[in-house]
Amino acid sequence: MAAMKKYFWDSEETEYMLKVLRELDIAKHLDGRKVRNLKLFKVAEKRMKQAGYHRSIDQIRHRWKVLKTSYYSWNNNQQTVKLTRFPQYATTMQSIMDESETWSRSHGTNSGPVRIRNKHKFIVHDEETEDSEEEATAAQSLHDHSTVDVIIKTDPETPPEMDSNLRIGFIGAGNMAYGIAKGVLQSGCLIAGDVPPTNVKVSAPSARNFGRFQELGVAVTHSNAELVSSCDLVFVAVKPHLVTTILSEITDHVTPKHIIVSVAAGVTLATLQGLLPFDTVVLRLMPNLPCLVQQGALLLSRGTRARQEDGDLLCSLLQHCGLVEEGPEAWIDIHTGLSGSGVAFVYLFAEALAEGAVKMGMPSALAHSIAAQTVLGAGQLLRDSGKHPAQLRSEVCTPGGTTIFGLHAMEQGGVRAATMTAVETATERARELGRKSAPTATENRK
Repeated sequence: MAAMKKYFWDSEETEYMLKVLRELDIAKHLDGRKVRNLKLFKVAEKRMKQAGYHRSIDQIRHRWKVLKTSYYSWNNNQQTVKLTRFPQYATTMQSIMDESETWSRSHGTNSGPVRIRNKHKFIVHDEETEDSEEEATAAQSLHDHSTVDVIIKTDPETPPEMDSNLRIGFIGAGNMAYGIAKGVLQSGCLIAGDVPPTNVKVSAPSARNFGRFQELGVAVTHSNAELVSSCDLVFVAVKPHLVTTILSEITDHVTPKHIIVSVAAGVTLATLQGLLPFDTVVLRLMPNLPCLVQQGALLLSRGTRARQEDGDLLCSLLQHCGLVEEGPEAWIDIHTGLSGSGVAFVYLFAEALAEGAVKMGMPSALAHSIAAQTVLGAGQLLRDSGKHPAQLRSEVCTPGGTTIFGLHAMEQGGVRAATMTAVETATERARELGRKSAPTATENRK
């Protein structure tokens, strides 16, 4: 089977996931809108991996959650569905829900899914895994009394899913901003829907890098204040030493509706929150250079005012940029050393590989091309196989062969220790930058 796209769901992969879940009788495990037996997703993950679809259990659960939410919206009002390709999955989803309702009735339970008809006013915002008591009661009422109008309201502090009206801004027009913008503009975002170029704006003091953004159809400006005033989600993609100046400039234009995402290495969430109004939603994101080709590794962390929905929205927007994970802020600096700076470490290794070949008589251009392909192929195999690097390394070695002799030379040269020290040193430097930025934030709040 051809390699599948890993970081966003295409229709073939989604249809296969639904096929697997149906074969596993997911209909019998639904309790209202909650899946009772979560082991089902673990089995689904194994089956999908066997078919060449490398998805985590959490990714499968999230995809099911999005499809389920779209199903309820579809039944209520087709125009409110946030997943643009849902119509092609509607028949399968309806079959699963019908099977669940039939199974629940035949087994004397009252927790089967509710089938929504247009005459009912049933508004569902399914952000949590479990139904609230209010929703469960309303759903049961609708199940028992088909003529009753039911209106389910969300918690006033929980906003509905973002739609295609989400406006995104980038302060800074460098490589990171460009790579993220390219990913955001790709279609199929699970939560935010399709983000058109007209909903994206970039600001920078110089027009030097505006050309490539304008080729994407993105608006440009030299005014950070104008950008913030016209956007909902703002990426602060500038060098760390500029963050204080930038946030001081825009703070009067930031409102509680804004989501501010910092891409600056070493600038902590505490510092960012100290430079912005108290109730600002702030997240910290660390991407890396391969975002330019949509093969990045990105780690995000939420500030004290950011909710899980904010993290989910950002993950959904960035899914086309590469691997996107969320974790505690303590991991961000480590990620900087591992992946942000780690890209340069890999380039150094690739350069050394090529130079070794040149030393032995290969033309330079060919040596560098083969070195790049070697790094690319090894990385993809490591990612997709799920094997530990040591296992793959041992599979290349044969007793008395060329590889084990080469590895011995590398160990003698201290490659392993030097690489570990490089990650450690880069991480400590990121932490040092964070400590340096903290006093400025405190002074600003005073």
